[in-house]
Amino acid sequence: MRSLLKFFDKFEDRTREELSRVPIVYGVIGGTALVLFWRGIWHSADILEQSGGIVGILFTAPLSVGLSAVVLLATGLFVSFFIGDRIILSGLTHEKKIEEKTESEVRAEGTILLDMYRKLEHIEGELRALKDENRKPKV
Repeated sequence: MRSLLKFFDKFEDRTREELSRVPIVYGVIGGTALVLFWRGIWHSADILEQSGGIVGILFTAPLSVGLSAVVLLATGLFVSFFIGDRIILSGLTHEKKIEEKTESEVRAEGTILLDMYRKLEHIEGELRALKDENRKPKV
């Protein structure tokens, strides 16, 4: 099972890397796949609703909206899905949206984040050393 997950993880990485170079094609492929996915969910819900009984009641339109809204709110996906974290963050910090940034701006931001990560690792190492030093018995 792990090898299958690893295969699809690497496959996804390679696919994203290639498709990122052609954003319009990426959008068309992604958009089509998403529409077909949700179409399948929609039709499955219709089939379950038509089956009747308690399952049929659970999949009526008003109850579907209510139950899905509760699940989305409880999992924190409601705002994330409909608005997106990056949009909220870019609005709060008055930054450009990621799709408005040039490749050089994105790379520069990545370099800054990598530098910050290295500094944090260094600080973490120093804190560990201080902890170890404080644990030693005093003479």
